Amino acid sequence: MAKQTFTTGQVLTAAQVNSLQSNDFNQTVSTKTAAYTLVAADKGTRIEFNTSGSVACTVNTGLFDAGDTLVIQNRGAGVVTVTAGTATVNTSATLALSQYDAGTLYFISASAAIFFNTDAGGGSPLTTKGDLYGFSTVDARIPIGANDTVLTADSTQSLGLKWATPTSGGWTSIASGNLSSTSVALTSIPGTYYELALFIDNPFVNSADRMRLRCNADSSSVYSTTWTYVDTSAWSNASGKTGVDFWNASNNGSNLPTSAGNLSAVVRIPNYAATSIYKSIYLQGWTNSANWGGGAGGFGISHYEGGTGAITSLTITTENGTATFSGGTYALYGLK
Repeated sequence: MAKQTFTTGQVLTAAQVNSLQSNDFNQTVSTKTAAYTLVAADKGTRIEFNTSGSVACTVNTGLFDAGDTLVIQNRGAGVVTVTAGTATVNTSATLALSQYDAGTLYFISASAAIFFNTDAGGGSPLTTKGDLYGFSTVDARIPIGANDTVLTADSTQSLGLKWATPTSGGWTSIASGNLSSTSVALTSIPGTYYELALFIDNPFVNSADRMRLRCNADSSSVYSTTWTYVDTSAWSNASGKTGVDFWNASNNGSNLPTSAGNLSAVVRIPNYAATSIYKSIYLQGWTNSANWGGGAGGFGISHYEGGTGAITSLTITTENGTATFSGGTYALYGLK
């Protein structure tokens, strides 16, 4: 039963009293199956929407008095939006009611109301797997980002966060390919990494020769290397070389094999982009090739003293420049 106006001396019937009592404990419910505009008779009642599509519940001025209330609830799958027509409607939550959501419309004047949302879902703005809660001045949705992106603080964004491609950490491929000719030059190396790592696998040549690494195409005698060998525990020192020695002549067979074997090497160069220090180069190599006497492995430290500038290129070359690479691969990575 809608809110009634009584006059002095009016006698209520039992039916009227029962109806008022029923409405006091169980508000009169009117079901709407389409968009609806509130009327004065809706005060004190419960408006229930049951629609499959989105609809509006419109609020106009001049129909309700300060202190009047009514409940708006949504039973259907379609979203019901409490919409200000000629009246003003404010809320601290949302005016959109999803299925099984409800709220109380409270009038503070004939032309203004406050909607107290009792959203059964907690007013969540999240809609998609992986969404996150954000906040600007109200709760808001941060949509899930693309694969392999990371959440990053950004004050220029309305919610202060964004999904972005990682800018640091991990190894990044710079160059890779096959060894050929007498040398392979890896040029234009970016200076944006902390360390370089060069992997060389299964190199072999067409005639006896050794392999060297040169920095910035510098073939002058400014390289020195100290090696220790796993099979002999012996140390070998060489200085004044025209490139970094991968293996030294004191080991059992220093020339590269002339057929495919199991030779590999790893070179690490930290602080390669520094412009005020000489560069240290760390080497590790291993082979079990019969071409190298059945097996040898070792670790080395080399120094490039051709200048303190950044290393911007690396050249993998045969020592004498007469033999050519018949096979093998290389891969250069940068670490941030």
